[in-house]
Amino acid sequence: MRPAVKFYHYWTGLVLAGFILVHLANHLVALWSVPAHQATMAALRQVYRHPVVEAGLLLAVGAQIFTGLRLVWQGRKQPPRPLAGRVQVFSGLYLAFFLLVHTSAVLTGRAWFGLDTNLYFAAAGINTFPFSLFFVPYYFLAVAAVFLHLASVHYQKGTRLWGEARARRQAWGLGSTGLVVALLILLAMTNRLQGLPIPPPYLQPLGK
Repeated sequence: MRPAVKFYHYWTGLVLAGFILVHLANHLVALWSVPAHQATMAALRQVYRHPVVEAGLLLAVGAQIFTGLRLVWQGRKQPPRPLAGRVQVFSGLYLAFFLLVHTSAVLTGRAWFGLDTNLYFAAAGINTFPFSLFFVPYYFLAVAAVFLHLASVHYQKGTRLWGEARARRQAWGLGSTGLVVALLILLAMTNRLQGLPIPPPYLQPLGK
């Protein structure tokens, strides 16, 4: 059973990693301007909002969460993991939490509130006190966790290909890139810390 779970976790992870990295790049475009971000998102939505593609992504999210938690549970009685393995587990657990909450929020925002779940939807909590106390670390840790998860997997697999020293340097590079990207995305979502004006409909889910 375990090899099958690992197989599905690996391949759904690759699918989601591709989507997430493109999605994060789209957020970075907001550093230039919100209209540029929105235009880029509109173009990308032609692909990932296609019913077949979107259904596949949602299935991948569900499979990734289920298989990830299953692997953690199955490995609970194994000997202590090395540092890279622990980083993989803890970043993966946070990503499971984030994917569940974020995907549910987006679907609820679209279906229940009738909102276009764009940058304003994502940034509403970040730019509204006291919700920012939760949403700033929530988004920062999510972006960091993506890169840390990739870095830990890369290190463990890359050691066999390039040697431990080179794989470690590459993993540190990936992890450090994630921290920089996380900070840049927060800058983009807060209008470079000046505060991003949020249209009133996007404050409704916050009870404003």
